[in-house]
Amino acid sequence: MTDSTNSTWKTVWTDAGSAHDLQDGGTGLRTLIPGPGGAVSAFVVQFQGSAHAYLNRCAHVPVELDWLEGAFFDDTGQYLVCATHGAMYEPHSGLCVDGPCKGRSLEPLECRIKDGRIQVRRQQRTQHGS
Repeated sequence: MTDSTNSTWKTVWTDAGSAHDLQDGGTGLRTLIPGPGGAVSAFVVQFQGSAHAYLNRCAHVPVELDWLEGAFFDDTGQYLVCATHGAMYEPHSGLCVDGPCKGRSLEPLECRIKDGRIQVRRQQRTQHGS
């Protein structure tokens, strides 16, 4: 895909950490991934045996969800919660089910496990020629 600014998109996989560090409904992994203006914060959590990755940005206001590094789940381990305003999200879909942004969603990212490592995918624009 190209546009008039002579750029293309490439897939960038970023290492987020060891898959063994993820626990169902437990502490998540934070990472920085390429963004249009520089690195942006993302996270990966495990829920019901599957890994899920999102930009670390509340759908209500653009603040990071975790108040302690990796603390994304509520006390029950069933919902992701924004520490700033209490928005609660379904871990498997990112949909906000309670709070000021009910009905909106976190921005999902593709993730995979490769060689025991969690990787997060983001499309990155690259410039060609000068």
